[in-house]
Amino acid sequence: MTVVPTYDAEQLAGVLAILPDVDAVELKLTVPDDRQRSAVQTLGIDPLDAVVRQVAFLDTPDLRLSSAGIVIRARRTQRKPGDITVKLRPMLPADVPAGPRGKNGFKVEIDASPSGYTCSCSLTAEVSDRKARELLAGSRALSDVLDDVQRRLVLERAPAGVGLDDLTVLGPVNLLKCKFSPADFPRRMVAELWVLPDGSRILELSAKAPPAQAFQAAAEAKAFLAGKGIDLTAPQETKTRAALAALVADRAGSTG
Repeated sequence: MTVVPTYDAEQLAGVLAILPDVDAVELKLTVPDDRQRSAVQTLGIDPLDAVVRQVAFLDTPDLRLSSAGIVIRARRTQRKPGDITVKLRPMLPADVPAGPRGKNGFKVEIDASPSGYTCSCSLTAEVSDRKARELLAGSRALSDVLDDVQRRLVLERAPAGVGLDDLTVLGPVNLLKCKFSPADFPRRMVAELWVLPDGSRILELSAKAPPAQAFQAAAEAKAFLAGKGIDLTAPQETKTRAALAALVADRAGSTG
């Protein structure tokens, strides 16, 4: 979960160039399946503190939106309203469209892991749980849930021939999200456990930091996790990419 020791000079220069113009940095680490139980125990994560969520993505069956750098995510959260997010990635701060800037729920963020970093922008809008549930069930159209700015973000960048009506719901995926504050680490951490349709699981650990504290936070996170015996060299895969691949495979299997 650290930036400094694993990035080459070009990557470090890239991070330094955009740090002043992003809103936050999120440090992420995925834990291999066979190490997840021990990681939960070692870090003192209490599963009873977790919140249940459902997440689904909207894309074409061959992931044409994802291939174009567009992610549409719908989410339900236990005992809370739902939300829908449109994310553009990669997206450097200088290339961020003017429309959503200053709008509630908009952010430009760096996701950093031992394998590299990605800068993206996203716009999240709250929706009622009823609308989110109906969208995930396929009984409500995406066009009824997106706000005007989100709709423009999608349509202005969607591949030729792909409209909102061409998108299908992939999911949902059930997950547990747990926020915890380790006694010997100065920042709050988040653990998310995603259960994919094929039975595989993704455990992601993350911590956020203001841009000015990104390198300090990364160094602290590396020292903390290494001291707990967490493997920082394991192959990394983003939740979204792994979930989309599993959901597409599951859909193909159920319709084939």
